[in-house]
Amino acid sequence: MEHIAKPWPALWSLVVGFFMILIDTTIVSVANPKIMEGLKTDINAVIWVTSAYLLAYAVPLLITGRLGDRFGPKRLYLAGLVIFTLASLWCGFSGDIGTLIAARAVQGFGAALMTPQTMAVITRIFPADKRGPAMGLWGATAGVAMLVGPILGGVLVDSLGWEWIFFVNVPVGIVGFLLAWRLVPTLSTHPHKFDILGVVLSAIGMFLLVFGLQEGATYDWGTITGPITVPGLIIAGVVVLGLFLFWQTRNKGEPLLPLHLFRDRNFSLANAAITTVGFTMTGMALPLVFYYQLVRGLTPTQSALMLVPMAVLAGVLAPFVGKLVDRVNPRYIATTGLLLMALSLAWNSMLITPDTPIWLFLLPSALTGIASSGIWAPLATTATRNLSPHEAGAGAGVYNTTRLIGSVLGSAAIAALIQSRLAAELPAGPSASGTHGMEFAGALPAALHEGFSTAMGQSILLPAAVVLLGAAAAVFFVKPRPVEQATDVAVNVPATMPGGAVSPDAPTSGSRPS
Repeated sequence: MEHIAKPWPALWSLVVGFFMILIDTTIVSVANPKIMEGLKTDINAVIWVTSAYLLAYAVPLLITGRLGDRFGPKRLYLAGLVIFTLASLWCGFSGDIGTLIAARAVQGFGAALMTPQTMAVITRIFPADKRGPAMGLWGATAGVAMLVGPILGGVLVDSLGWEWIFFVNVPVGIVGFLLAWRLVPTLSTHPHKFDILGVVLSAIGMFLLVFGLQEGATYDWGTITGPITVPGLIIAGVVVLGLFLFWQTRNKGEPLLPLHLFRDRNFSLANAAITTVGFTMTGMALPLVFYYQLVRGLTPTQSALMLVPMAVLAGVLAPFVGKLVDRVNPRYIATTGLLLMALSLAWNSMLITPDTPIWLFLLPSALTGIASSGIWAPLATTATRNLSPHEAGAGAGVYNTTRLIGSVLGSAAIAALIQSRLAAELPAGPSASGTHGMEFAGALPAALHEGFSTAMGQSILLPAAVVLLGAAAAVFFVKPRPVEQATDVAVNVPATMPGGAVSPDAPTSGSRPS
């Protein structure tokens, strides 16, 4: 382990950029109606503003974690921050929806370069018995950022315009770059081979699956063009991802997805749980925001303020949870948090009617914040506790990839479900169809309020059900090994010689006990 005398300043400097890129996974949700209005587009196109970002963010994560190991996490982080900041400027100046989607994809790639480096640096500069508070800060940053995004977005959209949800990243990016350049240490590197076929298969499979899910309602789940159908795309995506997994088992070099990491039961279960969290955090925002703005007539700022209890409680409680993680079995904390998250979403579903007193929504918002504080740090600590320095980048890449895959699928699935429920609940007619109903962007006719509310209430039950699966995974966490044992395991990895070469006599990471 490459422990440094003062690791906290390095972590705080990374938190600035990490906070910014995570805010951008949710900040667009509250601005969707205004983007639709300003760029004269529809719900399908505007959801691609989020999905393009998430897809470009998720697909490269496995290889960008390895790139951090190979070239140094500090270099990769700074390069990603530059790309992200410049792409944010491009997003703000976009004059049509196609340009905005393209700019968001580039922004997502910059985020993919940055994210694995934050967890890798924590794993390498903090000893295992001191990592709980560090992961607590990382978890608080992740949880609060995904909740603060809609709040900040609402304020910026109402006061300055939707473009400023992207322009605000520019000064933050500059400050984050200077801090990281000054405070983050230059860590040793490890040699890696890069699985190009794995990258191609995972990218194609994810794109086909997400495109099929998200665009299904547009084509009535039928033919897109010629022999290409929506079910065919989804099936093709699943098949290609299956080929990707098969290739990972057969790749004798260095596979993109290091399957041996999943021999650790806690690593596997934490990845399953964080996938459901990514799905839920992305999927819950859209029904709530559209309900607040289109049915209740709230402004973006007012609808974002409904999430303030969530963000405040998550931010205040997460550091305390981080300190508990080193003393209490993370299973109990994570399971409780995930169950409370499902309960809060079910509560929201029951409240979503045209005439519910608006203040009542503050109660499930507060419960969501309490739940979120107990999720991020326990899951991250459980996943990374037994990672060796050699595996830090790869493990962080896998963990963040599974979270982002959950977010991508959550964005696509909630869009498809919303359109399906609108088609079922709204009366027939061109002005009442699913997509046209959302084009009113703040002026939904009163006659449609009841059906629209029912559709949103039904839709939010999907992320509630998915996060229950995460709770089921967390129940089966095993008690973490004592630090001494974890250290012994970490030693049992390829030893590096000067210059980063692997000693031929060193044991392999595959010899770790599960």
